[in-house]
Parts: sequence; structure tokens; C-alpha cells
Amino acid sequence: MSTTTPSKETVRRKRRLRPRAVLPFLRWGPMVTRDSLRADLFAGMTGAVIVLPQAIAFAAIAGLPPELGLYTAMVTPIIAALFGSSRHLVSGPTTAISIVIFATVSKLAAPGTAEFIQIALTLTFIAGVYQFLFGLFRLGRITNFVSHNVVVGFTTGAAILIGVGQLKHVLGLDIPAGARFIPTLTELYTHLDAINPYSLAVAVATIFCALAIKLTFKQAPYLLAAMIGGAIFAQLIGAPAHGVAMVSAIPSQLPPLSRPDLSLTTIAEFAPGALAIALLGLVEAVSISRSIASRSNQQIDSDQEFIGQGLSNMVGSFFSSFAGSGSFTRSAANYDAGAKTPLSAIFAALILLLIVLFAAPLAVYLPAPAMGAIILVVAYNLLQPRYIMKVMRISAREMGVLVVTLLSTLFLDLEFAIFGGVMLSLSLFLMRTSTPEIVAMAPDFATPKRRLGDVTTLSLTECPQIKVIRVDMSLYFGSIDFIQKELNRISERQGYKHVLILCAGVNFIDMSGAEMLVHEGDRFRGAKGGLYLCGLKPGVVEFLKETGFDKEFGKENIYFKKSEAIDGIINRINHGVCEHCKARIFNECKGLPGGQKIPSDTTSSPDVPH
Repeated sequence: MSTTTPSKETVRRKRRLRPRAVLPFLRWGPMVTRDSLRADLFAGMTGAVIVLPQAIAFAAIAGLPPELGLYTAMVTPIIAALFGSSRHLVSGPTTAISIVIFATVSKLAAPGTAEFIQIALTLTFIAGVYQFLFGLFRLGRITNFVSHNVVVGFTTGAAILIGVGQLKHVLGLDIPAGARFIPTLTELYTHLDAINPYSLAVAVATIFCALAIKLTFKQAPYLLAAMIGGAIFAQLIGAPAHGVAMVSAIPSQLPPLSRPDLSLTTIAEFAPGALAIALLGLVEAVSISRSIASRSNQQIDSDQEFIGQGLSNMVGSFFSSFAGSGSFTRSAANYDAGAKTPLSAIFAALILLLIVLFAAPLAVYLPAPAMGAIILVVAYNLLQPRYIMKVMRISAREMGVLVVTLLSTLFLDLEFAIFGGVMLSLSLFLMRTSTPEIVAMAPDFATPKRRLGDVTTLSLTECPQIKVIRVDMSLYFGSIDFIQKELNRISERQGYKHVLILCAGVNFIDMSGAEMLVHEGDRFRGAKGGLYLCGLKPGVVEFLKETGFDKEFGKENIYFKKSEAIDGIINRINHGVCEHCKARIFNECKGLPGGQKIPSDTTSSPDVPH
């Protein structure tokens, strides 16, 4: 009776069809106990208090009514918790995505209008579709290629834009919304004589209250307390009677149903902006999930996280919620509060719902300058001066990525800033991988086992006929030009006809890399020499066999051990040259014409060809 072993792809398909793979909440369901419920409920209460002022602030940043921020903080976390992979990630409205929504939609409609809201919801749905498809097609690894400095540069620029955009509320100035960075600064400067001192006083009092509470009670919900403090201060000085604007009323209701515009024309028009939102949201969610997971010792499935974020935005767009993602502040607070399962995020959303149903009418007592001051504090918290100084000291290239993304955020369309930063980051990555390190190697007689060492660093003697090099990078289409030029330099300038490549650092070879090796092997054979490979990894050997490149390159030129390689190559070199050679660095040299014992304390070595 014969049995067949299922392929890796078959095993993956079976795993995807399991209920726990399709419904990830079934994985952590058995973890729910009485103790975990208590811990998650407490963490949820903390999260609800934290998200209340943030949700209102982020809606204001996005140019949307405050209730939409609250709805987003109710709907998005529940879906993301049920279908994501992280036990502690809390999703909802975030600063960066809010400002992208505002920048994208404000070019098409006036902030706060019904048309503006409709476009924002449509963008949310399309972004969710992108994210869901990325997860469905297992593209979770794409976030690995987005430099953290792209995110830092974007959030730094976003923080500056947010701060400048809120100064009109803090100063009580009537400036049109949606203006770009420089025009907004110009408008602020030209209207300085119209500053409302009562608005400024309320904003300053709110910021002072926030800082005082944060420094005195580090675990307290300082933003919520500051918002309440600013409202009380405004009433004490009679701010409403002196022209200080107040936040509009928030309806006490469940998230109402909504309908994004799903016409093909609209989808085509908003696709680029939605893609920027999708990518930014995914990078935020996965990076935050991994950061928290490093503390909780949990494994994160990036693809499942993509699916969870995509579903949360798709569903949210039908419940008056704009695009959201993972929040570092709320996720870290959730973990620190003792959350055990994703139920904590669900509890936070439900508790926020109860607060809105019973306390929403009080929003009319919240002054706009106090809200602007809260947003200024949020923007300040986005800045990372220590990290930026560290990058400046360590890497000019990474600092370039950060600065380009930051400046693009300030002076160009935000979609371009995200795409531009990502493309620059990928370009630098490809540049690094396209120039692999190629090290000339030779036996080091100063070591007991005469290990191969770096010729340049250790000033070692090389064999005049056999060049041994180590390639510390994969051979793929991006690196073959560099490697080919190096092989030409070795053969043309240095005069070597036999080159042995040590491939322990080569993780894979693609078709372009294999074709390059075949071409170079033919060239060396034409010059009465040879190109040889040694120490290929099993996966690479399997690829060469399956594609037939091993036959084209020559199986006799592929070795598994360095000792076998040198023994085989030394029989092919010009022994007439060996007769007068004084290097004789290999043990095999003893048996050649004019051979003599090489200066070594050992006669054999497992680490050096012999």
C-alpha cells in the first residue's frame, strides 16, 4: 500500500479551510474565563475613557462631525478584535489616517458637509477592500519592506500639519479649512490682530490642565480630565458670551446606517487615496501589534491582521464610521490595564456606546478652543525628537528617507507622501540587496584549524590560480549585475581562470541568477578555466535541480564541502605554474610538482579545504 506526502501548499489550503482560520475568535474563545472576563472588563472601562476625547479629536482632524469619531471607536474595534490576530490591539480612529482623510476629501467637498461625509465613508470602504484582499492573498509581509522611518517621517509631518490646522481654533480666528501648510501659516500671520483672548485663555488653561494631571497622576485619563477642565474654565470666564465657539451637539443614538457610493466611477476616482489609507492603516496596525506582542509573547499573523482591519473598515463604512486602524496609545493602555483577550476592545466599544447614549448632550458645553488644545496635545505626542536624533547620528540614508517623507507630507499631497516614502524606502532596500558583499577568502594560518578568513582584513596570502570568494547575499535579478561585474574583474584584471564561490550566505537563487551563473560558467570554461559553487543550501539545490540549471551549469562544478571543491579544482589548474609557486596555501599543494609541506601545525582541517 503506497502513501503520498501532501505538499506544503496542500497543507496550507487545509489550514485555511479550518473554522479557526476563517473565524479567528474561535482560537482565543477557550481562553475566556471568569478571571479573564473581569480583567477584560476593567481594561475595557479604561479604554472607553481614553478613547472618548480622542475619538472626538480625530473626527475634528478628519473634518467630520464629532459623533462619527465616536461611531468609529464603537464599530471598528469590535470587528477588528473578532477577525484580527492580536489579543491586545485596539483599533479605531487614529491621527495619521484622519489627516489623510481630511487632505484627500477636502479637495472635493467642504468639511462637515453631507458630501464630505459620503466621500469619507466611500474611501473607508475601498480602503477596507484593499486591506481585506491583501490579507486574503497572503500579502502580510509587504509591511516588512516599509521602513519605520517612513512612518516616523509621516507622523512627524502630520503632527505639524495638525498643530498648524488647530491654531485657528486655539486663537479664535476665522480661517477657511482645507488650506495647505504655507497658505495656512500665511492666513494665521495676517489675522494675528484678530485673536480672541478668551479663546486663547481657554486653550492655555486646557493644555495646562492636561500637563498637570499627566505629571501628577500618570495613570489618569488626562485628556478627558483636561477637556472637562477646559469646559469648566470657559463657563467661569463667560467665554460663550465673548464669541468663543462651542462644539456642536452629539446625537444620543446608536451608530446609524450609512451607504458608501459604490459606483464604478467613484471607486476609480478614489482608488489612489484609498490605497494610501489602506497601506498606512496596515503598517500602523501590524507594527503596533508586533510591538505589543513582544511584551506579551504572542505570535502575530500579519495576513489575519490585514483581514481584520479590512473587515472592520468595510463594515464600519455602513455604520457611519470612517477609516480606522490600530492605536498605539489605546493598545498599550489596554495591555497595561491587564487585558487577557480581544474581549477588552469589545467591552471598551460597548461602554463607550453607553456613555454616548447617556452623556452626549453634555458636548454642547465643550468649547472649540479646548478641543483644539486637546488635539495640539495629541499632535505633540506624535513627535519623536529623540528617535529622530538617533537616526541622524546612525544613518544618513535612513535620515534621508525620514526627511523626504516629512517634507512631502508638509508640502505635497499626503497620498504622494506615503507612496513616495514607501518607494524611497524600497529603493534603498533594493540598492542594499543589489550590492552584496563579496569577500575574498584564504586559509588563516594563525588559527589552530586554519579557518578561511578575509584576505583584505587579515592580509592573507591567496592561491595565484584559484580565487575563493564568499557571496553574502542571494543571487536574484537585482544583484546579478554587480556579481557579474565582480567576476569579470576577477578574471580580467586579476587574471584568475578558476573561481570558487562559497554560497553559505546565499538564501535563494532566482532564474535570472541561475542564468547568470550558467553564462559565467560558460565564459570561464571558454577561457580554459571554471566557475564552481560550494555549500549551497538545500532549497537552492532543489531549485536548480527542478529547473535543470544544475545540468546547464555542470553538476561536476557544484560541491557540498570545501575540501571536495579544492580537491576537484586543483586537478584542473596549470600544474606548471604550481612548480614555481611559493604560496602553497592548501594541503593538496604538497602533492603537486615542486610540492613541499606548507607551514602549518596541523596536517588536516575540517574547516579548510585539504
